[in-house]
Amino acid sequence: MAAKTSDAGGERALTLGWLLDSSERFLRKKGAQDARLAAEYLAARILKRKRLELPLLFGSVMPERFVEALRRGVMRVASGEPVQYVLGQWAFRGISVKVDRRALIPRPETEELVGLLLNSERVKGSDSPVILDYGTGTGCIALAVASELPGARVVAADISADALALAAENAAMLGLSDRVTFVNTSLVDLADVFDPGVFDAVVSNPPYIPTAAYETLDRSVKDYEPREALDGGADGLDTAREIADESAMLLSSGGGLFMELSAEDDHTAKMSEYLRELGFEEIRCVRDVYGAERFVCAVLGGGI
Repeated sequence: MAAKTSDAGGERALTLGWLLDSSERFLRKKGAQDARLAAEYLAARILKRKRLELPLLFGSVMPERFVEALRRGVMRVASGEPVQYVLGQWAFRGISVKVDRRALIPRPETEELVGLLLNSERVKGSDSPVILDYGTGTGCIALAVASELPGARVVAADISADALALAAENAAMLGLSDRVTFVNTSLVDLADVFDPGVFDAVVSNPPYIPTAAYETLDRSVKDYEPREALDGGADGLDTAREIADESAMLLSSGGGLFMELSAEDDHTAKMSEYLRELGFEEIRCVRDVYGAERFVCAVLGGGI
């Protein structure tokens, strides 16, 4: 960002409005996604203000320490690093979680997945539903459920010890450590940890990018977020099928399975057919807020 100033008391001074405009232009030239939003998120974090409050300060002169901090953040985003990792935290359904390269960045669509789970009759109809979040990553799903459903017993599982450590850190930060059980395990080993039929619901945002498409991802995703949280195999559904297989054993009769999948490559239709073959019923493909068919919900031997 080049220095542009307004005169204040005879000294050169930078205003927040100009700094944001300059940062946006610079980030656009570097090919960063959502350049204006990234600049505003950085500024809001440094100022400890809400992003929507920034227009009130557009005419305010910023101190040098702010200018330097913003410049460092902008340069990191310009290099391709996701702004969420630069910030070190991200909001998810009313909670804020620590984010870093150990786990996938929470997306808005996944907030909708949590909503489908919480609004299901099986979960709403139980005082203390037992819920498994597989591939928990940052723990955002499990922790949001624990936060919004105090009576729930939540298990957060992941094959990545690093991701699980991050999720546990977030639980401690949110005061939810006693509400969530963390398990470092693969899908096939879950049966050794839990008895059949113990869960009322299984929820997951599994890796679903086809391997061939992985290399075409934006650098802010491919070069920073963990591949194991993104690459879903040849057709993108390898892990999703494993989750369905294990859920058929882990869910109680009438328990619900909730998964987020790709809105492309007929993922929801393919998974629906697979679930039908496993004996799931009441299979629904649900569109996200953008109109893309992204979620699959199903019931094991009863109604959700």
